[in-house]
Amino acid sequence: MIDLRRLHVLRAVAHYGTVTAAARALHFTPSAASQQIRQLARDLGVDLLEPHGRGVRLTAAAESLLEHADAIEARWDEAELDLRAGEGTPAGPLRVTGFPVAVSVLLAPMAARLRERHPRLSVRIREVEVAESFDRLFEGESDLAVVEATPSNPPAADARFDQRPLLDDPFDLVVPEGHPLAGRDGADLADVAHEPWIAPVPQSPCRPHVMSACGAAGFTPDVVHHALDWNVTAHLVAHGLGVALVPRLAQLTPELPIVRVPCVNRPHRKLLTCTRSGGHRRAAVAAALEELRTLAAAAVA
Repeated sequence: MIDLRRLHVLRAVAHYGTVTAAARALHFTPSAASQQIRQLARDLGVDLLEPHGRGVRLTAAAESLLEHADAIEARWDEAELDLRAGEGTPAGPLRVTGFPVAVSVLLAPMAARLRERHPRLSVRIREVEVAESFDRLFEGESDLAVVEATPSNPPAADARFDQRPLLDDPFDLVVPEGHPLAGRDGADLADVAHEPWIAPVPQSPCRPHVMSACGAAGFTPDVVHHALDWNVTAHLVAHGLGVALVPRLAQLTPELPIVRVPCVNRPHRKLLTCTRSGGHRRAAVAAALEELRTLAAAAVA
């Protein structure tokens, strides 16, 4: 018999990329995690790790085993769901994660609505970045996440997760009051090609959206200031230090001397809901998804 706990360690190594990172996520020591995989290899009579540079990598046998391990995990989740199929009323804890804008605009009002409609349901929100949302889902520490679609996310076909479109969040051009474009109904990004720009820091998931939107308009922006927070960006614009692209869902400090101008180029980012495979069948998750779809439709409108 295969010890499923050892199989989970192997899955964690594949997910996090190294034995050390997997051990940290599972609260093991690296030597304990390695021992679990060595024992699994002995149980199966195959090599699961092989030297690669200064570290190790999964063997072809391990990659093959992972396909079955992910299927086993999904079937176990389905079994738990079937056992609770009669519990149709949302109840108990619902652990939700999201990045800052998603928490502010979608998850907070979702939790308030669920508290009114399902008093036996306890929503617990954690603000995290997108990558950590997937990690927490993988570890079973989260039931539902709202994430931004980025190239570094697991692929849509990844059987471990169920990723579904929620909304398209357009970017607006933000300029100071008195700017020549401030009174327009729409602006072409090419009109601000020669102006200084304020952009997200390089590691931000929104950075590629800004750079690709400018590239599609035929220029590379002259980025003179970088910001982590959209309100920091707005204050920099308000002081006349540059222009910026800001997602429409981002709630900026009111009464700043700035103007949002819709872009005729229509840059946008995609927001997704994500659960573990089959997780949307849980009554609590289904109720949360219904509220999120309603809130998303209102936000887009």
